[in-house]
Amino acid sequence: MSDNRSGMNRRGFLKAGGTALAATLVAQAAKAAPGGGFAGQSLQVWSCGGLAEAFMPANAMYEQQSGGSISYTGAFAGALGKSLLGGNAQTEVFAPRVLDLAKKLKAQGKMLSFQPLCYTRYVLVTPMGNPANITSIQDLKRSDVKTLCSPDSSPPGGQAAMGVLKKSGVLEQAKAQSIYLGSCVQHDVADVASGKAHAAVVELRVTRLPRYKDAFEIIDIPEEFFPAPPIPFTIGVMKWAKDQEYARNFVEFITSDAGQAHFEAAGFVPARSEEGERLTHKYGVVDA
Repeated sequence: MSDNRSGMNRRGFLKAGGTALAATLVAQAAKAAPGGGFAGQSLQVWSCGGLAEAFMPANAMYEQQSGGSISYTGAFAGALGKSLLGGNAQTEVFAPRVLDLAKKLKAQGKMLSFQPLCYTRYVLVTPMGNPANITSIQDLKRSDVKTLCSPDSSPPGGQAAMGVLKKSGVLEQAKAQSIYLGSCVQHDVADVASGKAHAAVVELRVTRLPRYKDAFEIIDIPEEFFPAPPIPFTIGVMKWAKDQEYARNFVEFITSDAGQAHFEAAGFVPARSEEGERLTHKYGVVDA
């Protein structure tokens, strides 16, 4: 009886132990999966402001899956980077534009690691119907084409677009024929949508903003005319991350297929794609 009872107890113990082990494995698996098992925790995430339209829905999806919360700031990456490099600012995850910024933060020991996130590209936009019949950026040399340039827009919108025009050999004509020289790409390009100007160079992401949905016809610009520095975006875990497992899990989610889909929808080339892998190799986006 004693043996039977002992046997029953042992079976019960094994059953209970097995149940506990299974629960532990499920919990570990959930925590190991991107977006699992961080209920009640909070994570501070900063990024270049141009990524905000991608990060906001991605963050919402991650919060739903993880049970945690994301405190997100999207702003001018140069200013955020300066405050992190030389100031007292802190964040737990940072997604900057320009590879050199990530490398400098890593060299200072403030960014623990980084990986490629996505890539931007520049396009030529015309009003719907393309009234000036523009087929390539070389058409901006035509005297009948009214352009729109915004050289004083905050980087990289102004300087980079001017760089594209310069490398294309059409900068002087484009500036001379601009209906005005603007200072905010996202605001100024409304005058292309309305037909006041025939064409402008913008990042593809601008055409995905809700206010410009179906507002333009889009013409590709050869990649050889793109300035290299503003093209790559990276994402990295910072030394101030209170729970590095949580921070790394968030980064893992953002660079997963589910997370990357939001960046593609917002007009970026996801790093986790065949084209993204080509650009990662081209621009040398490696955490060495």
